[in-house]
Amino acid sequence: MARRRRAEIRKVEPDLVYSDTTVTSYINKMMREGKKNLSSRIFYGACRLIQERSGQEPLKVFRQAVDNVKPRIEVKSRRVGGATYQVPVEVSPRRAQSLSLRWLVAASDSRPERTAVERVAGELLDAAAGRGGAVKKKDDVERMAEANRAYAHYRW
Repeated sequence: MARRRRAEIRKVEPDLVYSDTTVTSYINKMMREGKKNLSSRIFYGACRLIQERSGQEPLKVFRQAVDNVKPRIEVKSRRVGGATYQVPVEVSPRRAQSLSLRWLVAASDSRPERTAVERVAGELLDAAAGRGGAVKKKDDVERMAEANRAYAHYRW
């Protein structure tokens, strides 16, 4: 449904440990039922675990994971003359980041590890290495867009 005007973009405050707005966005996406303190503890615990397991800077691993999961192209449904086509469109940088964070959270939720800290750390390490559920989701989305390239002329 069309809006009267564009939705206003809220300013995200940088987090307290790394002074990074992407980290804050990730913590907000992980949050359940308004429990931001719990999701913060899970994320920073995962950062400590990443430091132990890989010996790398956790923020660098996190940024690499987000970059590896960002989609470049996706499909959108367009209705043309009674038929609905999956039209490939380029993804804006803001939406690409939002999708990558969402997919990282969903992939870490579906991992088999015992604690949330281990699941988040494992998924971030896997995504930074170019594997894992979130990277698979990105590949599926881009493969779908590539398969529907014939309908690119319906883009407007």
